[in-house]
Amino acid sequence: MGGIGWREAWYGALYGPHGFYRSPSGPAGHFTTATHGPLGPVLAGALLQLAQDEGCSHIVDVGCGRGELLAQLRRLDRDVALTGVDVVDRPRHLPPGIHWLASPGGESLPDGLDRLDGALVVAHEWLDVVPCPIAEVDDDGLLREVYVDPQTGEESHGAEIGGEERVWAARHWAATEPGQRVEIGLTRDRAWAGLLRRMRGGVAVAVDYGHRGGERPSGGTLTAYREGVVVAPVPDGSCDLTAHVAMDSLDHDELLDQRTALRGLGVQAATPPRQLAADDPAAYLRALSHASAASSLTARGGFGDFWWAIKRVG
Repeated sequence: MGGIGWREAWYGALYGPHGFYRSPSGPAGHFTTATHGPLGPVLAGALLQLAQDEGCSHIVDVGCGRGELLAQLRRLDRDVALTGVDVVDRPRHLPPGIHWLASPGGESLPDGLDRLDGALVVAHEWLDVVPCPIAEVDDDGLLREVYVDPQTGEESHGAEIGGEERVWAARHWAATEPGQRVEIGLTRDRAWAGLLRRMRGGVAVAVDYGHRGGERPSGGTLTAYREGVVVAPVPDGSCDLTAHVAMDSLDHDELLDQRTALRGLGVQAATPPRQLAADDPAAYLRALSHASAASSLTARGGFGDFWWAIKRVG
């Protein structure tokens, strides 16, 4: 048996002293999310609408990168209270008035994040980078933990999965055929539950790419990115490591695809009338940009396939 468990290797690669998420470029240097570029204002506007609908005066962004979404929220609303949570110190470029809490990383949350009331807590692509154990069915039909060499990415089988992890796999992601893999989402469930315990009242939303029971991918979803390119998942700190979330195992009141969630918040991809181009060219271009971003955020096969797990607290 060589290497260490994927969960430990993954955590060190992303959140260790020289981990990927502590690099100066940040996540935006390697991949694009819906919080970046022209999509960011449309997503921010939808979240502000959700906060208004739910009576929330404070928005907390957990796993916020370098604060891209927070900056968009501030541009749209000067009064809403904003807090960012990530593993780095507060970026200097952020607009004033945005509170910041440095987090240990992974499923751990800072002590200062507590007793939230009247808050919309957004975990946008946070849980997919909460490291979890990976298991694989061996030739004898046993579900065994997968070990990995942190420098080469070479894998080997460890001990048979047992205890709470075995219970979780049996309940949420049963695998019986040799070669089938399971990304055991117990750490994600606990991270989400831990976040909910920090709230006295408000709404929490986990937005991520994921899957539900009956739709689990037999080979798993562990993927790595470096400088915008998919690369082999090697936990050496040189690349992002991410795996889809078993969204239905999270504590939730509603589970919606992003298309449904955003359309319910008024995000529409309708092309503006051509007459607007003659009457107000600048307004026409803004409306066209908004429609394009809305289309991208709700597109099938893309961001529209993300899931929103919504939980109301208190």
